[in-house]
Amino acid sequence: MLDNPRITQLEAVERINATLAELRKSGDPEVLDPACPEAVSKSAVNRYDLQMRDVGERLRQSREVADRWINKLGAAPQGQVGNLINEILRTLSFDVTLFMQEDAIDKETAPAVVGMLKDLALTTMRLEKAANLNVEREREIRKQTLEDAAEKVGDAAIQRGLTKEDAQFWREQVLGIR
Repeated sequence: MLDNPRITQLEAVERINATLAELRKSGDPEVLDPACPEAVSKSAVNRYDLQMRDVGERLRQSREVADRWINKLGAAPQGQVGNLINEILRTLSFDVTLFMQEDAIDKETAPAVVGMLKDLALTTMRLEKAANLNVEREREIRKQTLEDAAEKVGDAAIQRGLTKEDAQFWREQVLGIR
């Protein structure tokens, strides 16, 4: 609703509160939970909207930076992007270590921060592996498409009266063999 320019925040608040009331009447356990508010306020919806816009802006900026790096690294950047991300992870790891030494990250929050860093590293590894699989799959598709095209050229050459040797020559030309 907040993304829809025809709906004001006040209307969104009213709709959310109406939905909460309906769910409460139906006995929905999630809204009967004491942690669930009876209603949401306009200021809570506004705070949420501002938070989501801020998160969206940061994501947009991150994507722009990533796109710039990918464009700078070339058309098949998987290895280079992986190296870049690995450098970023090393830097983050070093920064976390410094923050821990400076007590900017205390003993209570350190496991969560280190866990997030570990999860980020694992995710990066999986993304790099998936990217490499995609590149290999795309390469295989191109190769198969080229082979299919070469076969069609050879068949068409024979249908047009060329010799088998001439047809083979054109197949090889399509494949880039000669």
